[in-house]
Amino acid sequence: MIFKAALVTLIVLPIQFFPAICQTPSSGTPTQTIQETSTQDEARSHAQAAQQYLRQHKPELAIPELQKVVALEPNNVEARANIGVLLFFRGEYKEAIPQLRAAVQLQPNLSRIQALLGIAEEHTADFPNARKDLEASFPLLEDKKFKTQAGLELIGIYTQTGNLEQAVSIVGQLQKADPENPEVQYAAYRTYGDLAGESMLNLSLIAPDSAQMHQVMAHEETRLGNNTDAIANYRKAIAIDSHLPGVHFELAELLNASDDVSIKKEAEKEYRAALEVNPMDEKAESRLGEIDAQKGDAVKAFQEYSKAVELQPSDSDAKLGLAKLLIERGESAKASALLEQTVQLDPTNATAHYRLGMLYRESGRADDAKREVDLYKKYKTMKEKLRAIYKEMQIQPQQMRSDDPVEK
Repeated sequence: MIFKAALVTLIVLPIQFFPAICQTPSSGTPTQTIQETSTQDEARSHAQAAQQYLRQHKPELAIPELQKVVALEPNNVEARANIGVLLFFRGEYKEAIPQLRAAVQLQPNLSRIQALLGIAEEHTADFPNARKDLEASFPLLEDKKFKTQAGLELIGIYTQTGNLEQAVSIVGQLQKADPENPEVQYAAYRTYGDLAGESMLNLSLIAPDSAQMHQVMAHEETRLGNNTDAIANYRKAIAIDSHLPGVHFELAELLNASDDVSIKKEAEKEYRAALEVNPMDEKAESRLGEIDAQKGDAVKAFQEYSKAVELQPSDSDAKLGLAKLLIERGESAKASALLEQTVQLDPTNATAHYRLGMLYRESGRADDAKREVDLYKKYKTMKEKLRAIYKEMQIQPQQMRSDDPVEK
């Protein structure tokens, strides 16, 4: 991974606010004291010159001055750290490493310097030391951007060395701390994809003819848009083990998405089979409510949506379905409450925003209605773009269910 040079501003170094770098004169003979004072004065002079060059944005001139400071005072932490940082951001990783390592050894609490050391070691293929330094410093980093970049480097090391479980742990932390970072989401995609691939390979080796293997194959075919082959693999999995968790619901979802009416009708049977295997499957219950509502059986649909909400109060799809039926029954107040809960659970649900906007308009809440309709248009456009991307990639994720054509 490439560490961005712009992050140099995130390394807190005392160069620009260079402290007194000289040691307190030790007791000794007058000659020794004079020599020490002379050394300290010379070191201070070079430090001040380095500071001046850095203020002028001339690191190439500051580095030699700092090197002279280190030659005079080998234990000067600030000078060593600053040399290491400046060399690092010039891409001179091998030269930076000894200076950064010396600074950390002299002052172990320099977490950001240790993280930079780990990244420099990663760039020079010293993976054992890179891992050690990044693992030690990562939990202590506070700046979000720097922590994210250090975490991405650590994920790269874990991935290269096959430690996917550790990589997943860091991915989870970064997704929570920096969820809108594209690099983080890409790292998550790659890491989870690698982990899934590893698990699929292991399964194919230990149980190539198992129901679980056919279920995995169905997932892969679905991901690639090969729904016919996916359905065939789901049927094989069910033939081997009809009680395999999730298999009936997953098959039903594919059948329900088909444009073929005869195939679509089979979905209801599979949803009901899913409930026989797992009576707590609120997703299957909600889908049956949707099917019965489409058939015009509002009473049965209401019962099924209500049961789904009872099983899982955080199921936004079930609450939306129930709200639609309440609107048809003229129970606007109850419908509004459910729709308000729906958009809290799923802020990107365009249909819920639209229907809530219409109810607000009917009740005279013009400003609230406008806000909800604006949100409807925003998320509708966003989902249409996502569908176009998924279509181009031949991917059909279950979560990209079509919104109702409710706009008037």
